[in-house]
Amino acid sequence: MIDYIPVLIYFFAVIDPVGTLPVFMASTAHHTAKQRRNIALIAFAASSFVLLFFIVAGELILTAMHIPLPAFQIAGGIVLFLFALSMIFGEGKPEQELKMADNARETAIFPIAVPSIASPGAMLAAVLLTKNNVYTIWEQAQTAAMMMIVLVITLILMLGSSVIIRVIGPMGANIISRVMGFILASLATTNILAGITDYFGIVLPQ
Repeated sequence: MIDYIPVLIYFFAVIDPVGTLPVFMASTAHHTAKQRRNIALIAFAASSFVLLFFIVAGELILTAMHIPLPAFQIAGGIVLFLFALSMIFGEGKPEQELKMADNARETAIFPIAVPSIASPGAMLAAVLLTKNNVYTIWEQAQTAAMMMIVLVITLILMLGSSVIIRVIGPMGANIISRVMGFILASLATTNILAGITDYFGIVLPQ
């Protein structure tokens, strides 16, 4: 049995549903309401496929490349930590990805599904939270379910984006994104320490 709340918070931090709103709004600014609904559904389906693929095949790919999972966990933790720092100190997710939206075709796949929803941090989290030697198939399915809950929340926010963005505004989304950055930094540090412990076989006192 997994700890549902920490896993849910982890995915909420790396997927960042609120931070996706400005990206979605910018990418669909010239579309009709019906087209925006279709784009939201396509983005949800595409990001779900990408992240579920990493849950199913991510560790298998690493094994085939002879990359030990603790090494990937440490590297993933470092990347997640740097990503968290960019959320806290650098440009927030809305500003960073709105630039990408301005320079790309307004599509559901880019930049909404990837890299806004299925971000590099989310892909790493999908692998790290479903290690085959730690979690059973049932526990991995539970983790996938927690991830899908966050993706459904993201879909709901996109479908109701017109109302929500008027309430919180770009600044509100920016603030929430930075708070998620603090949470993500703590989770990333935990992953780095766990990876070091596993790699060197360190037995911590109970």
